[in-house]
Amino acid sequence: MAQSKKATASDAEICMKLYDLRREAEIRKARNFINFQFHPHSADDIVKLAIAIGTQENAWLRMVFSYWEYAASLLLNGVVHPGLFFSWNGELVFLYAKFQPFLAEVRQKMENPDLLGGVEKAVGSSPEIKKRVPVIQKRMAKLMAAQSQSAIG
Repeated sequence: MAQSKKATASDAEICMKLYDLRREAEIRKARNFINFQFHPHSADDIVKLAIAIGTQENAWLRMVFSYWEYAASLLLNGVVHPGLFFSWNGELVFLYAKFQPFLAEVRQKMENPDLLGGVEKAVGSSPEIKKRVPVIQKRMAKLMAAQSQSAIG
């Protein structure tokens, strides 16, 4: 995604609106669950949650995935400046890094080849953003190992 223009006040307004939407009470709960409480170890863990229709956790998964797909669509369709978008929305990269190792298998099992496709394209649209993914994954692995160790000890 080329950055041929400078960010505008309109771009900033869009980013601020995205930020405000993330502060709504229910999406805060959803983001907390998906980002910090749900720790999938396999594609099956994600599929199990994705098909648990009627549960609060399933609703939260759908809410977070769709929110970031909507946000990514603004970027991918040239509605918002990429540099500004990514400096305001690191959580999109975190979400992709968290689910990327399982994404191909989840897509296949759920017969949904487009699952998080916009998020994936958004991350892939910037070589420097794409470089963040393995860094985040490494940090997440260390945190998970530390959590497991503290639970044992």
